[in-house]
Amino acid sequence: MKKTISIVLYIMFIVGCKTENKTYKSKEDRDINKKVEHLVSQMTFEEKIAEMTQDAPANHRLGIPYMKYGEALHGLWLVLDYYGNTTVYPQAIACGSTWEPELIKKMASQTAIEARTLGVTHCYSPNLDVISGDPRYGRVEESYGEDPYLVSKMGVAFIEGLQGTGDEQFDENHVIATAKHFIGYPENRRGINGGFSDMSERRLREVYLPPFEAAVKIAKVGSVMPGHQDYNGVPNHMNTWLLKDILRDELGFDGFIVSDNNDIARLGTMHFISETRAKSAILGLKAGVDMDLVIGKNVDLASYHTNVLKDTITQDPELMKYIDIATSRILTAKYKLGLFDTEPKEIDTETVNAGTKEHQDYAYEMAKKAIILLKNDNDLLPLDMTKIKSLAVIGPNATEERPEKGSYSLLGGYSGLPPYYVSVLDGIKNKVNNNVKINYAKGCDLLDTSKAGFPAAIAAAKNSDAVVLVVGGSRSTGGEGADRSDLNLYGVQNELVEAIHKTGKPVIVVLINGRPLTINYIAENVPSILETWYLGMRSGDAIADAIFGDVNPGGKLTVSFPRSVGQLPVTYLERPDFIGTGKGQYRYSDKSPLFPFGYGLSYTTFKYSEPILADATIAKDGSTTVSVEVKNTGSRAGDEVVQMYVRDDFASVGRYLKMLKGFERIHLEPGETKTVSFQLGFDELSILNQEMEKVVEPGTFTISVGSSSATKDLKQTTLKVF
Repeated sequence: MKKTISIVLYIMFIVGCKTENKTYKSKEDRDINKKVEHLVSQMTFEEKIAEMTQDAPANHRLGIPYMKYGEALHGLWLVLDYYGNTTVYPQAIACGSTWEPELIKKMASQTAIEARTLGVTHCYSPNLDVISGDPRYGRVEESYGEDPYLVSKMGVAFIEGLQGTGDEQFDENHVIATAKHFIGYPENRRGINGGFSDMSERRLREVYLPPFEAAVKIAKVGSVMPGHQDYNGVPNHMNTWLLKDILRDELGFDGFIVSDNNDIARLGTMHFISETRAKSAILGLKAGVDMDLVIGKNVDLASYHTNVLKDTITQDPELMKYIDIATSRILTAKYKLGLFDTEPKEIDTETVNAGTKEHQDYAYEMAKKAIILLKNDNDLLPLDMTKIKSLAVIGPNATEERPEKGSYSLLGGYSGLPPYYVSVLDGIKNKVNNNVKINYAKGCDLLDTSKAGFPAAIAAAKNSDAVVLVVGGSRSTGGEGADRSDLNLYGVQNELVEAIHKTGKPVIVVLINGRPLTINYIAENVPSILETWYLGMRSGDAIADAIFGDVNPGGKLTVSFPRSVGQLPVTYLERPDFIGTGKGQYRYSDKSPLFPFGYGLSYTTFKYSEPILADATIAKDGSTTVSVEVKNTGSRAGDEVVQMYVRDDFASVGRYLKMLKGFERIHLEPGETKTVSFQLGFDELSILNQEMEKVVEPGTFTISVGSSSATKDLKQTTLKVF
């Protein structure tokens, strides 16, 4: 009897694997498949359901280990524990601003090591959401930016760092990554986290799908998490077209799908699709959700729990095949991670220290590369320490006390608890030692409307040669569940900026925040602006380096800054409108972004040559390269991010004005010139035609290369395709 059941289960599993286009390419895969099939045949219904419930304990009867999970967006965060002294790196939006995928890959590899130290083997990262141009949405900080190509490159680097590649994949120094949130999560009409998404299949495929396609096909991501929301009326967690037809059949994903927190239950409680938890569970199962994540759950909350499903399965035994397939996928992941071959770690919560000095120093190196110089009139920056005697450090984000629990508010969402945090005030004090007098005044609280601290701040400014004014946001004003209806500086920060500006002192604004803000007054009146996002545990050290010139900022924006909320959405991904007619513009206001995608200045200057094509004409199945020379024409060494954009000039469908298809960050000494080349082939030139097929159409293509997405910063050439 057992042999018959085993054969049936094996057939069911193989059918499931064929459905998801899975092929076994190695003996190791075949061996794991046999082990999984044998193990599933021995499991009770209750044991299978336990496997499908995140946080389920180890199965001692069959020796099935527990797969501990955590977040790893910018360092490890244990969802329910705060111990570990983990390294906190720059937040994802700051990682994107480096435009250097290899940095992110190394960060993720270090995070994986810290995860293994704490017994974690499954991480809910990276966030592959492409920001749709609406920074009211609080989770902008968790994304790499507004462009699908950039997000794809950063996402692949992160996944390969976390999971490993080749023989190192899922070894003792790597863990399983989870690509989220599948799919179109930021696409909602009010900038609200989890709001419904209503869009064309074209937009889904052109903007939101590419990072997940790259995650599956290139990085071989082990897990995927659907988004809270629905897609065109069908919740993602029961959307068979998204999870089966596209993710598994089309992209070839063969890992397991884990629900976002409580989202199986929300099919009833949020979307009002199903009347009971059992019906919600069945909808999720049939769509292909393998594991139910319910953070802080109890027996009543677990949608897949035995008491919820057992009667339903008994009445409809055909449903068991879905449970067997889901259980098999989860067990396969545990075998790949080597969990069956190792003893679980015993963690001493009093002494464990997952972070290392090497990792903390690397967080510092990353932070320095993420800083963006938005404005620098009259070369106010960098400050010369030998020419100033006193410096005012002012603002609610200039310093922060160590929290008793949770995390620092200036590290960004999903951050762990590091052993220390270097604030801007601390970093500047460390930098100047006793060579410059520091006059500190808070000025105001971030969340308060009181101006009681203004007089002390004004006095500090007047008694100083220059002012570093640190404003922006925090975990209280941004992040998951912290969406906003306006984008002005919160509280009375803008009034503080005005008051300090009126002192007549040279002012440097340092922004510490997680989303683009409408900083029109600052942009118009303050001579120097540094956008730093959340730079991690070594924030203040990196910012001080930039202020005093030990670091030349080389980061670039990956999200556009709006001038007002009424302008939203603001993104460089625009289609043509009434060009040259006066229509297609706002009346009496500027339509352009305050700061565009790809923008960032330097303490030096760069000169671009005209782009040169290796071949001016190619066949539609051919390829060529475009090259440009970049020269450092200033007196300081610096980094430049060279960007290439492509536009199909006349196509069978509407296209964006330009799309990023290549980038490279380069370092140049004063007077040095480097040649940067980009590939132009199918991946760079193809479009989705009217039949949603990816093709290259004959015609002309405008190839733009330069320092940002703004037309004035780009030089163009034309490629002909026949």
